[in-house]
Amino acid sequence: MKNKRKVLVTGGCGFIGANFVRLLHSRYDAWRVVNLDKLTYAGNLKNLEGIEEGNTYRFIRGDICDSELVAGLFAEEHFDTVVHFAAESHVDRSITGPGAFIRTNIEGTFSLLEAARQAGFADNGQGSQPCFLHISTDEVYGSLGQSGYFTETTPYDPRSPYSASKASSDHLASAYFHTYGLPVRITNCSNNYGPYQFPEKLIPLIFNNALHNKTLPVYGDGRNIRDWLYVQDHCEALVEVLEKGRNGQCYNIGGNNEKQNLEVVTLICDLLDKKLGLAPSGQPRRSLITFVPDRLGHDRRYAIDPTKIREQLGWQPRVTFAEGMEKTVDWYLANRPWVSDIVNGSYQKYYAEMYNNILNTHIK
Repeated sequence: MKNKRKVLVTGGCGFIGANFVRLLHSRYDAWRVVNLDKLTYAGNLKNLEGIEEGNTYRFIRGDICDSELVAGLFAEEHFDTVVHFAAESHVDRSITGPGAFIRTNIEGTFSLLEAARQAGFADNGQGSQPCFLHISTDEVYGSLGQSGYFTETTPYDPRSPYSASKASSDHLASAYFHTYGLPVRITNCSNNYGPYQFPEKLIPLIFNNALHNKTLPVYGDGRNIRDWLYVQDHCEALVEVLEKGRNGQCYNIGGNNEKQNLEVVTLICDLLDKKLGLAPSGQPRRSLITFVPDRLGHDRRYAIDPTKIREQLGWQPRVTFAEGMEKTVDWYLANRPWVSDIVNGSYQKYYAEMYNNILNTHIK
């Protein structure tokens, strides 16, 4: 960790990106981090409040699809590390508007890869090995049955425009390694949760609705299974991939926390009942759960086998789901103005439309 790095983080104002920038800022004061973020609806400068611009941090508002901007940054900053988070990531939005996902997730990734290639992406002369770390998802693998796990050799079988666009970007990144020798590493992670997650996703959406005595919409029978990964664990895994990973390799990052969606929703309800008392109606918040028509193409189960990253890089999750959910609920309770700014402020129209779609259509 003594080596200095010049790091381009794309999407560093989003949920996982902001947590990653905060981790680097707190641990590696010799690293220079340049955060490139377009600040779409899910990008929020308040996610990085307290981090000031200077020798170790710089923020640039810009689009990864702007090849001229991206090439200029490589020429100016001489990066030896790219950590590529920037992506359209909400499955339901990809169903109603897939075009943005094709542009950002595929064309944007191409823009970054090509800029790195043209810049002669290389060692910065201070001991760090160059690395283009492409962050992806377990959704590229499709859906599992009741048994089995995704491994790094599982064939891709994406089922939504979102997962198809991420699968495409994975293949493109891998091709740049094999064709041009670009030092690419790819990670595919399970569902993240924790501080700063935009409230279109399950956990913060349910938290906010339960807090305000609103309906808690659950797709289908609520038995769809996801493997949950606390965001801090994920960020620490990414640092291990940067420091110890091998170019051309993929690493699956999972939390070993398979839960049905209904289990997650009821846990949030129970935690709020414990911390705040029952809902104003006098009923447990579980009574707010309402089952709604299932999402189109809703994958039944995801589960990751993280054996490779554990055995080769020595990483394993440290936060159990119960611990992580307690931390997450406590964070949201302590940061209610952050949530209110999104739900009632500049994102009000988007959030209201998204929530109404969940209740009134087959698509969230």
